[in-house]
Amino acid sequence: MAEHIGNGGRRAELAANLTRVRERIRAACEAAGRADEPELIVVTKFHPASDVRLLAELGVTDVGENRDQEASAKAAELADLPLTWHFIGQLQTNKAKSVVRYADVIHSIDRSSLVGALGKAAAAAGLQDLACLVQVNLDPEAAPGRGGALPAEVPALSQLIDDTPGLKIAGVMAVAPLGADPAAAFRRLMAVSAGMRARFSAATMVSAGMSQDLEAAVAAGATHLRIGTDVLGARPAVG
Repeated sequence: MAEHIGNGGRRAELAANLTRVRERIRAACEAAGRADEPELIVVTKFHPASDVRLLAELGVTDVGENRDQEASAKAAELADLPLTWHFIGQLQTNKAKSVVRYADVIHSIDRSSLVGALGKAAAAAGLQDLACLVQVNLDPEAAPGRGGALPAEVPALSQLIDDTPGLKIAGVMAVAPLGADPAAAFRRLMAVSAGMRARFSAATMVSAGMSQDLEAAVAAGATHLRIGTDVLGARPAVG
């Protein structure tokens, strides 16, 4: 595990993992006939700030976190680094005030009450353009609480974000449903993105694809990939 590897060994491990992931991305782009490579967001949840610092030394500029308490602590500890922080987990309205202090992009906006809370927090913090992605539920049969707005709800939610001072609508995010064909799921997401871009030309971000399905996301046209395990390995043991 990471805690048993010296700093130099951990750096070499992360470098090798990053190389493999970047080669997968390049190969996926070539297979899809894409000239542009999507941005890599390394999801660092459950891994220590020391790993994030090593990743920054290796050229990583974008990191993703799922839990506010962990993310806020890491962002404070690593404030000297030129990182872009992406909050990608489900977000409770009572965490909005905390999240806006460090997050550059929020990927998981799925309801109007959250837009209101983020707008209020952004205004209090003096923010003008906090980038917001609408999380799209690509599986309407998913259990409640799974997160994500239904595709039919996206236009109104996007408009609400655009109308809220301190926030800007930046695009869409989704997770391919378990057991579903990720290629088909991501094609549905791209259709939602196209509708959004028709109304908000600057909302070009499409956050899709993880370690197990990044090739499908690249083929569909994702602009940002969220990769955790294939870069950092299994989560550290707790206790």
